[in-house]
Amino acid sequence: MINLDQPRWDQNSYWGRAQHFFTTTNPLNLFATPSQLQAAKETIDKYKSGEKTDLTEDEIWRAKHLYDSAYHPDTGELMFLPGRMAAQVPCNMLVTGCMMTFYKTTPAVVFWQWFNQSFNAVVNYTNRSGDSPIPMSTLGTSYAAATGGALGTALGLNAMVKSLPPLAGRLVPFAAVAAANCINIPLMRRSELQQGIMLTTEDGVKVGESKIAAREGISQVVLSRIGMASPGMILIPLVMNKLEQKGTFKRMPWLGAPLQIGLLGVILTFATPMCCAIFKQQASISASSVEPEIQEKLRSLSNPPALLYYNKGL
Repeated sequence: MINLDQPRWDQNSYWGRAQHFFTTTNPLNLFATPSQLQAAKETIDKYKSGEKTDLTEDEIWRAKHLYDSAYHPDTGELMFLPGRMAAQVPCNMLVTGCMMTFYKTTPAVVFWQWFNQSFNAVVNYTNRSGDSPIPMSTLGTSYAAATGGALGTALGLNAMVKSLPPLAGRLVPFAAVAAANCINIPLMRRSELQQGIMLTTEDGVKVGESKIAAREGISQVVLSRIGMASPGMILIPLVMNKLEQKGTFKRMPWLGAPLQIGLLGVILTFATPMCCAIFKQQASISASSVEPEIQEKLRSLSNPPALLYYNKGL
């Protein structure tokens, strides 16, 4: 019997986690028709109910991966297409490419930084937890703060780098995206920072909520998100700056945007799943590192665990 509640690959190894996320973020899943998605859902529902099937193990896993790419894990509802994980590469390719192309004028900076944070808000809302949904007030404040932080960083740095070499200006969008991630994610999950994130033993026994684990997990998510943006938003400006110095864009001024967007597509196809896989989804923390009251509760157990586990989120 296949356990469809767990990923197909070993999540204790980096490559196992990377394989899982390569499957989850595969943009080809966006081309699945409504009938194909419905068929995948029916296959998974029937298998979980114990109904016999003639499908092979590979066919069942293909149905599961297609199902996971389109349906919300908690509610089972079909997700809004731009908010699906499979849409991350093509959507970020377009939005980030435009941010990196149109970075010189204030109206362009304002529009594309706003557009990027609006897209992030759609993704966050689409992937909200079904058990403890993100309040609209939290979404609104994090969206406003992240947009303000990105715009402030971009416009402020643009003013500062005017006298510096052109490459400095090309790196401003990355600084703005990094700043927005540092604001948006902690704000979006501030209830976890205030109340803690649930810790369990290896057997799944709940032992209490930890603010220390929440800070650790959210920090890992921030680093992963910045890591996803780093390769494309740092390496491509180096390439574009070199081409600009050679006069390529004077001869072909139309080349800038499609070249950056295309390069980003290639890089993000690999960077997105590989950076999602840096840290385990089911993270662990030493029992000696958590709050004293949780340590006290653990000491009352017959066999106190050395490690506790929690879902760090994405």
